[in-house]
Amino acid sequence: MNRLAFIISAMLAFAAMTVATLAQEVTLRLHQMLPAQATIPAKALTPWAEKVMADSGGRIKVELYPAMQLGGKPPELYDQVKDGVVDLTWTVIGYTPGRFPTTEAFELPFMVTTGEATSKAFHEYCEKHCAKEFEGVKVIAWHTHGPGLIHSRNAVNKLEDLNGMKLRGASRVINQMLEKLGAAPIGMPVPAVPESLSKGVIDGATIPWEVTPSLKVAELVTNHTGFSGEHGLYTATFVFAMNPGSYEKLPDDLKKVIDANSGVAAAAMMGRAMDEGDKVGLEIAQKAGNNIIVLDDAETKRWQDTATPLIEAWEAEMTAKGMDGKALVEEARLLIEKHANGM
Repeated sequence: MNRLAFIISAMLAFAAMTVATLAQEVTLRLHQMLPAQATIPAKALTPWAEKVMADSGGRIKVELYPAMQLGGKPPELYDQVKDGVVDLTWTVIGYTPGRFPTTEAFELPFMVTTGEATSKAFHEYCEKHCAKEFEGVKVIAWHTHGPGLIHSRNAVNKLEDLNGMKLRGASRVINQMLEKLGAAPIGMPVPAVPESLSKGVIDGATIPWEVTPSLKVAELVTNHTGFSGEHGLYTATFVFAMNPGSYEKLPDDLKKVIDANSGVAAAAMMGRAMDEGDKVGLEIAQKAGNNIIVLDDAETKRWQDTATPLIEAWEAEMTAKGMDGKALVEEARLLIEKHANGM
C-alpha cells in the first residue's frame, strides 16, 4: 500500500506540474522607435502580437511600447533586447554601423524591388549568412522596406541637383551611396527627420513612402524623386528579435507559438505591410499637390552607373574581411529576383 500510495502521489504531483505549465502565462514587452500609427507598428507588429496571443490561447500577452517609451535612443534598441532590458524589439540594422556587415549587401544601390519580395530574399539570405553576426538574440524576422526615394525641399530632376544637398541617410552604406552621388549625407534615426527638416539641418531625406505619413514629410517638403524600372534606389534593413532568455523561459508549447510566427512568412508579412504603406504615403503627397518626380530610364541609368563603384568597393571590403563579397552580392540579387518572380 505504501508503494502504491507513493506512485499515486507522484503521478498527481506530475499532473499538477503539467497543468501548471500548460496554464503558465507570460507577458512580453515589445519596444520600438516609431509612433504606434506608423506602418510597421500598426500593420505588422500589432497584428503579430494579436496572432501570438490568439495562437497561445491568451497565455502570451505582448505589451507594445512605441516611440522609445521605455527609454533610450533608437540605436540602443538592439542591445536592449540582447541584454534582456526588453523581451522583443524591432529596429533598423544600420543604426549600429559596421556591426552587421553581411546584411549590407541588400542596402547597396538599385537592389530592392518590392518590400515583400526583398524581405523574403533578405530573410533567406540572412539565415544562411548572418546568423553569427546576430548571436545573442533570437531573430523572429529579417526584412526590408520597399524602394527608397528622395524627399526634398528643392526638386531633384537630375543627378546634378543632388550636389551638396544635405540628405538624411539611414546607414553607413546608404550614406556612402549618397556621397558617391554628390550629396552631403547626414546619418540620423528616422524619428529625428521631421525636426531636422523643419530646422533646416537637412534639405531632404532618403526614406520610403510608407513612413512619410507618420513623420508628416509631405507637409515639410514638396518634392519626391523616384526612379524608373523594377529596382529602387536603395532599401534599409530591419530585424525583429527576441531576447533568448525570454524565449528559453517559455514552456515548449509556447516556444512553438513563437516559432510558428517567425521566419520567412513573418518577413513577408512585414514586407507586405511596407508595400501597402507606400501606397498610402504616395496618395497623401499626391492629394497635397506635391511634385512627384519619376526619373526616366536614361537618367536612372546615370545614377546606376555613378553608384556602381560603391558596389565594387563594398565587395572588395567584404573580401578583405574574409568573405566573398562578389558572391554575396550575386546571391542577394538572385534571391531578390527569385522572390520578385514568385518562385
